[in-house]
Amino acid sequence: MKTLTKTSTIPPLRVSESVRTAAEAALMEGETLSGFVLEAIQFNIQRRSMQLEFVARGLAARDEARQTGKYVSTDEVLAGLDKTLARTRKAVTSK
Repeated sequence: MKTLTKTSTIPPLRVSESVRTAAEAALMEGETLSGFVLEAIQFNIQRRSMQLEFVARGLAARDEARQTGKYVSTDEVLAGLDKTLARTRKAVTSK
């Protein structure tokens, strides 16, 4: 998520010296502290949006299951996850 124009500001953030030092130490070459903070804000906005979408999908699935009476057993879910894990492990070891 890239910002095209910067027309607004975020309030200044007061942090302890250790937090600022750790943030500065985490900067990549050529990266600024303000750029780092902006990226962190954008990342967390996106993460929270994805969390809300995930919960909404889960609630919709719950409601559909209640309405239709069609549920997936724990054994079926675990078997599916085991297959996915086995495929992934096979793909990783094949490389």
